[in-house]
Amino acid sequence: MAKDYIGYQNLIDTALRGVVREALRRVEKQGLIGAHHFCLTFKTRFPGLEIPDFLREQYPDEMMIILQHQFSGLKVKEHHFEVTLAFRKVPATLVIPYEALTAFSDPGVQFVLPLKPAEHAARATTAKLAPAPAPEQNRETPAPAEKPPAPGEVVSLDSFRKK
Repeated sequence: MAKDYIGYQNLIDTALRGVVREALRRVEKQGLIGAHHFCLTFKTRFPGLEIPDFLREQYPDEMMIILQHQFSGLKVKEHHFEVTLAFRKVPATLVIPYEALTAFSDPGVQFVLPLKPAEHAARATTAKLAPAPAPEQNRETPAPAEKPPAPGEVVSLDSFRKK
């Protein structure tokens, strides 16, 4: 398999986190409507994540929160969101970067969005920046086109195919 220098997985992960951000923005503006409610799972040790220490002790790796009836103070930002929930009857504000998310679902409409862990996104970014490998010795490279196309000129893909 050829190496992905564009970083498609990173692009997909970024787009999927954008879906979560937009869904949260809509709820921030109009509240939850109908059967909608959100289950958000995230890494509790992710940099920039802010949760009470007792929650980090109770959930040392991953935690799920549900935004349904009893939440307040939802603030949706570009790279994270904030929400206040009650734990042991004590309100606590959580700050959760979108990259900390590992899953998002809206059970009210049977929507599930699995997200790649942030470590995967970091690898995809690294792969995107890596230099191209040297071509293999026994692989034929396509012959260059006889003349470079002029700007705006339509080029047939057949000129690049092996014959």
